[in-house]
Amino acid sequence: MSWMLADALGMQRKAEPPVSVYRMFVRDLVLPFHIGIYPYEHNAPQRVRINAELLVESAVADDDFARVVNYETLVNGVRELARGEHINLVETLGERIIDLAMADPRVLAVRVSIEKLDVYPDAESVGVVLKRRRKPPAGG
Repeated sequence: MSWMLADALGMQRKAEPPVSVYRMFVRDLVLPFHIGIYPYEHNAPQRVRINAELLVESAVADDDFARVVNYETLVNGVRELARGEHINLVETLGERIIDLAMADPRVLAVRVSIEKLDVYPDAESVGVVLKRRRKPPAGG
């Protein structure tokens, strides 16, 4: 049994529901994107590999789908981006994917890697890794 100073001082504490933190991920999603700054990159889509990892906070799931972040929502959102307008920078694409993930308030942090797969014949890929964390609540 743990002893808390608040208990010893007679201070009442609110019982808070248990909270879980887990990582949800999408690995090696490869889609054709209209992406790049050079004129020849505006002519045809390029293969882009996306990896995303989300740190999620939620109440204990109890096998309840409504209490978890759905990776299908993220994958479908990325597919929509792939069908959308031309994007100049992989950094911009990464930020848009992070925005999709952070739309769910349970997502505390996101790490996304974006790789263009066909830029150099002697390199598997080139790209970026972006991270974003949600700011903690004021006073917390």
